[in-house]
Amino acid sequence: MPSDLPAALPIAYNVVHLAADDHRQALIDELMHRGDRIVDAIDSLIFVQGTSSPAAWARNSWLAPAEYRVGSIGEAARLLASVQRNWHLHSISHHRRAQLIADKLAPIRFRPLGFPAPVPSAPLGVFGLLDRDRLLASPVCSSAFADGRPVFAEDREGPPNRAYLKLWEALTLARTQPGPGDVCLDLGASPGGWTWVLNQLGADVIAVDRAPLVPELAGAPRVTTHRGDAFSLTVEDLDRRPDWILSDLIAYPERILALARYWCRACPQAGIVITVKCQGAVDPAEIDHFLAIDNARLRHLSANKHELTFFRLPDAGPPEGASRRP
Repeated sequence: MPSDLPAALPIAYNVVHLAADDHRQALIDELMHRGDRIVDAIDSLIFVQGTSSPAAWARNSWLAPAEYRVGSIGEAARLLASVQRNWHLHSISHHRRAQLIADKLAPIRFRPLGFPAPVPSAPLGVFGLLDRDRLLASPVCSSAFADGRPVFAEDREGPPNRAYLKLWEALTLARTQPGPGDVCLDLGASPGGWTWVLNQLGADVIAVDRAPLVPELAGAPRVTTHRGDAFSLTVEDLDRRPDWILSDLIAYPERILALARYWCRACPQAGIVITVKCQGAVDPAEIDHFLAIDNARLRHLSANKHELTFFRLPDAGPPEGASRRP
């Protein structure tokens, strides 16, 4: 950093987590359960001293935060530009002044993503003003998307419901998708939002549910329907061992945990993506049970409601997700 720019100030925290919408308390409980010390909280930002890694209930985790005393808008912009090119503003206070700093930085166009699309590879830092002359910035974040929100160019005609956006986001973060020749098991498939995504990718889909798929999917050539209880299905019931197991079932977390454990054991090389629907207040110990599964990750997606998404992928899954503590 040039010598004419201010040095970082001493701070009492090493990570800042941005809570998922309406899940601030769930994030605080998760962080305290894993032993992190809460130093401060400003709206959805939770400042902690502790584990320098993502949290399940965080939209984004700022992993290299620093504070600077800045004398002017220009000085703040020069300081940020000296660290790296790409920054996005998360406005905390002094919003107009913060926006003027952002206006002096290299412009970034956040275009809606098509699907499938790669996760951006360029580092994206975040900054905001804690006071008129106090800049908070982190060049390293857990998410490559502004505030952890990938935005997709939606398909408003093909899918039977909006659940497809959840799987689009999950597979984007997974950095791998099923394709032609892959066998995908969709547990709790009706009416077919996830089956639609998998079929569009060219995979062979086994759709399991007591309820039917929409007719246009039920009759698709690569889709096989299995009417029955998704929880009672075993790998021995299938003619082909699945390469992917996916589920957006509505059930208590204990049942979803048993489902995840079974399929992770039964198909150790398969990619597994399962929604974990939470009921009321979230017990952080439930997160530990899921993360105890080898190579497991948990993340609250932008498309999630009161739920998390469980990943178990051969390469350990998205780095944006929470993982088992060392």
